[in-house]
Order: sequence, then structure tokens, then C-alpha cells
Amino acid sequence: MEGTENSKNREAASISMEYSSTTDESGYEYEPCIKDGIRNFGSFFLPTLYSLVFLLGLTGNTLVVLVLLKYKRLKSMTDIYVLNLAISDLLFVLGLPFWSYFMADSWVFGDTLCKVSSWIFQIGFFSGIFFIMLMSIDRYLAIVHVAFSLKARTATYGTLTSLIVWLVAINVSVPELIFSSSIYDYNRTECKLVYFKNSTAWKLFACMEINILGLILPSIVISFCYARIVLTLLHCRNNKKKKAVKMIFVVVIMFFMWWTPYNVILFLKCLDDVGILGQCEISKNLDYAEQVTQILTYFHCCLNPIIYFFMGQKFKLYIKLFFKNCAFSKILCKSCGLHESFYSESSSSAITQNCKSQFVISVL
Repeated sequence: MEGTENSKNREAASISMEYSSTTDESGYEYEPCIKDGIRNFGSFFLPTLYSLVFLLGLTGNTLVVLVLLKYKRLKSMTDIYVLNLAISDLLFVLGLPFWSYFMADSWVFGDTLCKVSSWIFQIGFFSGIFFIMLMSIDRYLAIVHVAFSLKARTATYGTLTSLIVWLVAINVSVPELIFSSSIYDYNRTECKLVYFKNSTAWKLFACMEINILGLILPSIVISFCYARIVLTLLHCRNNKKKKAVKMIFVVVIMFFMWWTPYNVILFLKCLDDVGILGQCEISKNLDYAEQVTQILTYFHCCLNPIIYFFMGQKFKLYIKLFFKNCAFSKILCKSCGLHESFYSESSSSAITQNCKSQFVISVL
């Protein structure tokens, strides 16, 4: 009995030593912050929400791509930007099944897939924001600078700027490819960023990159463009301008509502990671907040097809035509009562020298 008791005491002492104190590189001994509750919290609801975002985002954005290629023929800058936005959102959601399984259990897909999926996920993240920004500039030129937009808003320039956006998104996402690793930590395998040198500098760089390129710069551009558009429309004599202005506010408000909380939390987590905050309870609360705001941000990729595509009057007709003409739809509904004809679209058909509110409605 005495030997068994001594064995238990030694085991308890060992566990106590493992979790009671840790020594960092400088020899400073500190209490580790155990976050098992946060992992359990994430594994409870994140897999389901990730799966929902995946299904909605995959369905909506695939439909956007198919309809654009079938009916729009990519003759204008707007069409090209909408197509690229849908593709970036598809890249964003394609990795969610892997992350869903990871949150429910552990990372079982190996180091290579950890790096590649993290990289593609980040490319989709940045490119989606950049294309939203480009679409705001596109609308700004069409409404505020009409004469200039007739020359600038062409499919050629749209393709060129899209290629630049993809190159920028790929390059700024390279740290995800380099530092993402599959490691065994806290009794399970995880896929996460592991900075092997100058970890504090790299954490600060990653934090500033996401906040500047993911929130501050887009916010400035979007706010400027839509503010000028609203001022222009308010001076127009058109009974449809109220609808156009209302839809513009929907676009702006949705962007800030879905993206701002997540970026603010990421910035606070960056301060915590480099030791500026340095309290375990604060760190745990930030982790909980990150999981919640992250889901809100991810859902935005599902809303993009609605905000930037389905609200357009002509796009609604294309959607109806698409479902009517597809084989599966013909089997279920032989007579839907929809007129077969639709108007062919040109890149300049919606641009006139008078008020441009009708153009804004068709673009939105």
C-alpha cells in the first residue's frame, strides 16, 4: 500500500510539474495557459458551421460561374470581376472540409496538405477582398467618371487587373505555405503556423498584413468609392435612385459587419501573442471571440453571390433561364412559364450621360 501511495504521489508531482510551470528561452519560469476548453468549444459547433459555409458557398459560387460563362460571355470589366470573385470564394471554401474534420478530431492529412490547403485558403481570403475592392472602383468609375469609364472599363483592362490581383494574393499568402506545419501538440496533431526564427517579428508581420490588406486598405477604398457614388446619385433626377442608394448601403454595411470584428480580434490576438497583453484569461476570451467572428467572416463568401450577382435584374433572368434550360429542371418542370428570350448584353449598354442609378441596380 505504501509503495502504491508513493507511486501515486510521484505521478501527481510529475503532472504538477508538467502543468504548473514552464521555462522560456531566457530562463523565465511562467505558468502555461491551458486551453482545452477552447478546443472543446470549437469542436462542438465549428465543424457543423464550416460544413454549412462549404455547402452554401460551393453551391452559390458555382452557380455564378456557370451562369456567367453560359450567358454573360465576359464582355465587360464587371463580368470579369464577378467571375474572379466567385472563383476566389470557391478557393476559400474548398479547404473547409479539411478544417472541419481537423476541428472535430485532429489533422490527419499530413504536412504537405497542411501547407497547400493553408496557402490556397489564404489566397482565397485575400483575393476575395481585393476583388470586392476592384468592383467598388469599377462602380465608382462607371457612375462618377462616365467619359473616362468608356475607355477604362473594358474586358482587357479587367483581365489585366485581375491577373495582378491574383499575383498579389499569391505572394502575400506565401508565409502560409512556408510556415504552416503539421505538428503534434497537446495530445493531438494540429495544422498551424510554426515560426522557426524571429517568431515575434513574423507574428507582427502576419498581423499587420491581414489588418492592412484585409481591412484598412479595403475600407478606405470602398468608403471613398461609395461615398462619391451616393453624392453623384443624390444629384440625379431619377425615381430609382433611392433603390440604388439603399443597395449601395447594403453592400458597404455587409462588408464592415462581417469583416471588421474578425480583423479587430486578430489584431488583439497579435498583441497577446507577442506578450503585450500577457494574461491567460484574456487570451482565452480572444480565442473564443476569434472562433465566433471567424464564422461570421466565412459566411460572407456565401453572401457574395447574392450581393454582387443575384440582385441584378438581368442576372435574375439568367438564373431562371439557366434552371429552365438544364436537363434536371426540364424533367421536374416541363412548363415553367418563363419567356425564352433575353437581351444580349454589351459592355456599354448601361452607361449613359445622364443619371446612372439604373446602371448601379443592374450591376448590383
